[in-house]
Amino acid sequence: MYILKRFLTMIVTIWVITTLTFIIMHSIPGDPFASDADVLPEEVVENMREKYNLDQPLPVQYLLYLKNLATLDLGPSIESKTRDVNTLIADGFPASALLGIQALVIAIVFGLILGIVAALNHNGLLDYLSMGVAIIGISVPSFILAPLLIKYFAVDWGLLPVASWGSWEHTVLPSVALATAPLAIVARFMRSSMLEVMNQDYIKTADAKGVSTIGIVIKHGIRNALIPVISFIGPLVAFLLTGTFVIEKIFAIPGIGKYFVDSIFNRDFPVILGTTIFFSAILIVTLFIVDISYRLVDPRIKLSSKGE
Repeated sequence: MYILKRFLTMIVTIWVITTLTFIIMHSIPGDPFASDADVLPEEVVENMREKYNLDQPLPVQYLLYLKNLATLDLGPSIESKTRDVNTLIADGFPASALLGIQALVIAIVFGLILGIVAALNHNGLLDYLSMGVAIIGISVPSFILAPLLIKYFAVDWGLLPVASWGSWEHTVLPSVALATAPLAIVARFMRSSMLEVMNQDYIKTADAKGVSTIGIVIKHGIRNALIPVISFIGPLVAFLLTGTFVIEKIFAIPGIGKYFVDSIFNRDFPVILGTTIFFSAILIVTLFIVDISYRLVDPRIKLSSKGE
């Protein structure tokens, strides 16, 4: 019952996001062909507007879009004459997903390690060093870190390629630039959560019973400390998998972010709507999976609403 309710909520949420985005896009004065009106015959411009249903009243455009969306058809791209929105997303998502997955692994693995090390060495040298790394990671924006990585690792030292896409070597620098800030946040979350858990009575009881420190940390500490961290990892997954506009632009990565940015400049309404819905769907589905994962991490959490 819980899963069914969450699924229906997901559908309603996507519909609300679609409606709001549609209204906002069409609230902007003009249309994608406004700039062509001065250089093309009026009949040609009208034909193009008719092709994309822009000559129809706004409610009719909205209903037509929802009808196509129900069949997972995100419509044609106004700027691209050979590819529709579905094709653009299909072409760009693999690059964004690959980059996002690598950044996610880096952020989670090293973030958890730094957080655990800092908590187990509270107020010690390793704690200060770990949190120092975290503070730097949070403080330095990705658009500052990315050029620095390019300068030293690609230009000065020639260790890694840049401004191209092909082999795994091309993914290293953008993955690191994308993962640094999330890594720092995961580390700080894990440190705070781990410190709280390690001060609980059941941890002290396990220690009094003679359970080894490693056993306490692995069996009781890390598992319970992960619960609040998972709340952050959910949106992080969607954020990283759908790509970030700045990183993709700096490293010339052919991902979804590139198409989204270009669509804004070109006033390509179908691409803006399609990518927004795609981003939102991934985020909503990810949050749903996170809710389910709570039960796997802590069996005491029940997947039900009050009264069920």
